[in-house]
Parts: sequence; C-alpha cells; structure tokens
Amino acid sequence: MALDKQLTAAAVVAQLRDGMTLGIGGWGPRRKPMTLVREILRSPLKDLTVVAYGGPEVGMLCAAGKVKKLVYGFVTMDAIPLEPYFRKAREAGALQVMELDEGMFEWGLRAAGMRMSFLPTRCGLGTDVIKRNPELKTIASPYDDGEVYLAMPALKLDAALLHVNEADRLGNTLMRANDPLFDHLFARAADRCYVSTEVLHDKLELDGATARLNFFERYLVSGVVHAPCGAHPTYSGPDYGWDLDHLKRYNASAAEEGGWEAYMNEFVRCSESEYLAKVGGVERVGKLRTPVF
Repeated sequence: MALDKQLTAAAVVAQLRDGMTLGIGGWGPRRKPMTLVREILRSPLKDLTVVAYGGPEVGMLCAAGKVKKLVYGFVTMDAIPLEPYFRKAREAGALQVMELDEGMFEWGLRAAGMRMSFLPTRCGLGTDVIKRNPELKTIASPYDDGEVYLAMPALKLDAALLHVNEADRLGNTLMRANDPLFDHLFARAADRCYVSTEVLHDKLELDGATARLNFFERYLVSGVVHAPCGAHPTYSGPDYGWDLDHLKRYNASAAEEGGWEAYMNEFVRCSESEYLAKVGGVERVGKLRTPVF
C-alpha cells in the first residue's frame, strides 16, 4: 500500500462499485462526509446498500435513486426529526430496509470488525425488531444459564466513508469532536476506509495529548481526501456547527414540485469550491455555532 494515501473525492468514488455495501460514519447531522456523498451524487453509482446512523446523506442518496437497501438505526436531522427524502422513499416502499435498535447496529459493526459472524445481545428481544426482520435469529447460551440472546449478524462493509478534523497523508487521523461515537467501528468493519479531513498534514506527530484522539489505526485507511468544510451542512465540532438554515432549505425542497432537482442543480451539480462559495464560504461556515446536545 502506498505511503501517500491522499486522493481526490472523485478518485475515491471511482474505486466504489454498483451494489457495494457502503458504511457512512457520523450520527444524524454530525460529522457526515458530505464532500464524498456529493461526489457519489454526481456519479453513476447505483444499487448501494447503505449502512448508517443516518442523517441528510441518507435522504440525498435516496432522492438520487442510489440506494437499494438501507440498514439503519435512525435517519434524522435532530432539530428536524424526520429526514424528508428518506421519509418519501420509505413511505413509497422504494427501499429494502433493515431497521435496527441502535445497540444492535453497534453490535453488528463490532462483530464485523472482530471478524465474527455475529455477536449475542439482549438488545431487540421482546420487540418488533425481530418481527420486522425475520432473518434475525436467536441463540441459546451453551452454559448452564441457558439464556437466549439475539444473534446480531455482522454488518460487513465493502467500504466506509468518514469525516475527521485532521489527518495526514499516511492515514493517521484525529477526531477532536466531543462525540466521536462509533466512527472507529465503521473503519474496522470495512474492507476499505476512506476519510475526508478538514486539515491535511504531511505527517502527524502524536504526543500524549493527541494520541487519544486517534481512534483507529492508519493501516485501516485506504485514502485521505482534503476537504475543508467537508461535513457541511452537518457539523464538524469543534471546527464549525451545523448549518440549520441550509438544512431547513433542503427540508423544504422535499415539499416543492421539482425540489430535489432544483437542489441538485444549485448545490450538487457544481464543484466543491463552487458549493462552498454558494453556502457562504469558509468564513461563514467557520462561524456556525456547534449545537449542544
């Protein structure tokens, strides 16, 4: 593997294939790799299985007809509880879905990262998750307790897309947000992991203060994309907050005739530098306040 892993967003998407299982990190409207998502929207990729704690990236990919199946714990923009284009696709029956308890979802990623076919959990027992997903099975403990668990299957990913605060060309990453959550599990569950980063270094020098912000090993990273403001309109704390005005405009477009096509024409069918200029530039994005949860 080359030591210099820097790629363009277009080069990353060129390595993806129709029908892949694609994990997208972040959580709702937090730290989504939107530069990479917009590049997928510009591409002919289709029939994807998307695995995500979903936010607007899921809705956009659904609106563009890229998603064949969705595996998710939720799809939300937090302050806007129902992601509009996901809702349209779900209500139209346009997707195959596996809707999971959030803990089951985590366990599926952990199983894949540990190269296990499943992990036992109590999550989901006694709920409609099993009724809605008849492929899920239970398993009895082989020990004297005899307890019955749900056997959560591994969520194995062909590729994962993540957004980080800093990275270097070798694939080392730093995540400075207060809520890194499960992104490291996506990296470990995937055959290939691609990260977009606010700041790109030639080589990070980690010390005791920064090493704890390096959540997954560089050998897991196949490509690094320099993408300042690359999580917009979601937030990438502490660098900038979410763009709620933009998210409201995006949300409103779902109720407008030709709204998705208009959104694509204005914010996707352009270069990333043009996109950034249209949303107010680095200066405006950098001043967006981070939400408090």
